[in-house]
Amino acid sequence: MFADSAKVFIKSGKGGDGHVSFRRELYVPNGGPDGGDGGRGGDVIFQVDTGKNTLVDFRHVRKYVAKDGQEGGKRRCHGADAEDLIVKVPEGTVIKDFESGKVIADMSGDNRREVILKGGKGGLGNMHYATSTMQVPKYAQPGQPGQELWVQLELKVIADVGLVGFPNVGKSTLLSVVSNARPEIANYHFTTLNPHLGVVDLGDGAGFVMADIPGLIEGASEGVGLGHAFLKHIERTKVLVHVVDGASVEGRDPLEDILTINRELEAYNPELLKRPQVIAANKMDALYSEEDSDSIVARLKAEFEPKGIKVFPISAVSRQGVKELLWHVNDLLKTVDSAPVVFRKEFEIEYQGDKNLPYTVSRAEDGAYVVEGPRIEKMLGYTNLDSEKGFDFFQKFLKNTGILDDLEKAGISEGDTVRMYGLEFDYYK
Repeated sequence: MFADSAKVFIKSGKGGDGHVSFRRELYVPNGGPDGGDGGRGGDVIFQVDTGKNTLVDFRHVRKYVAKDGQEGGKRRCHGADAEDLIVKVPEGTVIKDFESGKVIADMSGDNRREVILKGGKGGLGNMHYATSTMQVPKYAQPGQPGQELWVQLELKVIADVGLVGFPNVGKSTLLSVVSNARPEIANYHFTTLNPHLGVVDLGDGAGFVMADIPGLIEGASEGVGLGHAFLKHIERTKVLVHVVDGASVEGRDPLEDILTINRELEAYNPELLKRPQVIAANKMDALYSEEDSDSIVARLKAEFEPKGIKVFPISAVSRQGVKELLWHVNDLLKTVDSAPVVFRKEFEIEYQGDKNLPYTVSRAEDGAYVVEGPRIEKMLGYTNLDSEKGFDFFQKFLKNTGILDDLEKAGISEGDTVRMYGLEFDYYK
């Protein structure tokens, strides 16, 4: 079975933690902080590989995890950045968020390479946190975590023209005689389980890419049979050619077949019916008389040509009427936008900001509990503790950031002193 969809897990690398260290050299007994920054975590990047045409590789490997950045080192050494993880996919692959189904990226057209998940930033070493009030910072910033996501990969064929119709109406035969494609052909239903592409060359620089979309059936838009697997390949096509059994070899009504297929297309994606259509009444050579042929063609023309949909009686086997059909399709393509159909981005991945600045809880020689770090400095810088609202915010800050929990883990008791730079208070629950 043609591998045109896969569910995979992707995760970018965590940033390396900043390092805590102090300069220790001969004759420099009290050197300043020299902890280096952590390295950046690896990105997860999707890239088009023209040598691939299916998603079969993703049936065997379902997890793609980038490496973490290296921790910072002593003497201001910066941790190494992690290598990015390159995931290669065939052109036409649409990457969707698995939970919402929204498009993250469409690897088509000019979009050959896209960063899907960014690696976490490396944390700052303690050399960045020395201030006039805190010359010996014993904390460093942790690296940002990587991002993770389950994504759905869908390969949608890139073709100008799509052949649609019920099974066994001659789509594969038509594609084989007008292009370089060689699909499997046999007189039974669902011979074609894979979309086949062929290049139609009309000469003088005219031509287009045609896709044989496997046979649709009633209920395809609801997933009956292999409906969804087939319908998604129509979404990039610009012109639809309805291939019907004009001779009713299997007793089917060609007019009703077209109406049924259009109902399925509309139920799956109403935009599909806005695309130009043309009808190829195939197998006309199998009719016993010209009267039968004229009758079927007349019915189809009466129904569809007033709607702007031309009808061509053809025989894919004898090639009768095929040339006229192809030139009409070529003319229709001139009326639509020549740019490839690319699905727009619908899903933005949210990245953590620098919310989690570090802090430490330690015990001073006089028994006071000292809470220090850039998060505390930043909070005290914009909080007016003399106001009721400011003090209320301060209390919530201590609780919500986990500082109270850390103080209790350190063994604080009611009445003990807590010191935060210039602020000092007694601890009470």
